[in-house]
Amino acid sequence: MTNHNALISDAKGSIGVAVRVPNQSLFSPGGSRYISIPRKKLVQKLETDPSQTRTHSWIEAMRASSPTRIRPGNISSLPESDEEDEYSSWIAQHPSALTMFEEIAEASKGKQIVMFLDYDGTLSPIVENPDRAYMSDEMREAVKGVARYFPTAIVTGRCRDKVRRFVKLPGLYYAGSHGMDIKGPSKKTKHNKNNKGVLFQAANEFLPMIDQVSKCLVEKMRDIEGANVENNKFCVSVHYRCVDQKDWGLVAEHVTSILSEYPKLRLTQGRKVLEIRPTIKWDKGKALEFLLESLGFANSNDVLPIYIGDDRTDEDAFKVLKKKGQGFGILVSKVPKETSATYSLQEPSEVGEFLQRLVEWKQMSLRGR
Repeated sequence: MTNHNALISDAKGSIGVAVRVPNQSLFSPGGSRYISIPRKKLVQKLETDPSQTRTHSWIEAMRASSPTRIRPGNISSLPESDEEDEYSSWIAQHPSALTMFEEIAEASKGKQIVMFLDYDGTLSPIVENPDRAYMSDEMREAVKGVARYFPTAIVTGRCRDKVRRFVKLPGLYYAGSHGMDIKGPSKKTKHNKNNKGVLFQAANEFLPMIDQVSKCLVEKMRDIEGANVENNKFCVSVHYRCVDQKDWGLVAEHVTSILSEYPKLRLTQGRKVLEIRPTIKWDKGKALEFLLESLGFANSNDVLPIYIGDDRTDEDAFKVLKKKGQGFGILVSKVPKETSATYSLQEPSEVGEFLQRLVEWKQMSLRGR
């Protein structure tokens, strides 16, 4: 088995453990490709078992969940007044999209809103069994209403076909596998007048490899109670939400062991899930840019993209909007988290309320016209 770790020394007497992960990896908020560990501590670990350092790093990342909380540790252990102060400070920087709705509406005047929506934790609640992450009928009606007035895309880590079965709405753009598998409406709509379904698949050559890894992981995880392996076509998700925390190390060990045989794949993390993806420069931010270009809004000042998501992987899209200085990212979270989003919403029910208000605002503006 090939060991893909490398050691990098620095002037401060620390050693970095370089791992095949993307710049936006969990190991460093700055996006560097290695973790700095005191030399003495790391050497002691390496003398015992070199693979333990890599596995331990992922266990710590798994505990941190995603996105990263601003304050390390358990927020519930803070005094109540400190917790309230922290939340107040965070919400001042990322105010509720419902509270700031009029500001968002004002910014959209004279522009075409394009809506991007994550699925799990945004349109549906986070559930123990990912195969039962159903959206409510009320949420489906809200999304249907938004899509009637604005181009709307579901951008998810899920397999495109699976999330489409969950949503059950035609006329939307579906971007599965973190945007590596994109399909648009095949029928003519007012947002898709050329009657061509957008179809983009960024990593077809990786499909056999992904399938092999998925099968290996299914075998490895059989003996870990609660572990769930999901083949999302262009990526593989290993859910550990229902796994006893004492077994997280075994989950990480199995995943990193298998991945070490596939240098063209990389490991990332979402909310209680480890995800194996191709090592290509493609993510939800790239998918957002691709869809805007497909809709004819590349380098346009007449568009207002709005992206709503709850996960670490949605940060790639938030960062694109922030860099462009155009549109808004909205993070779905009940607790303070590091984010590039402009606004926040607490849970899927508030997402539904926001979408419904957007529909009502559009209807009123049309009547006024």
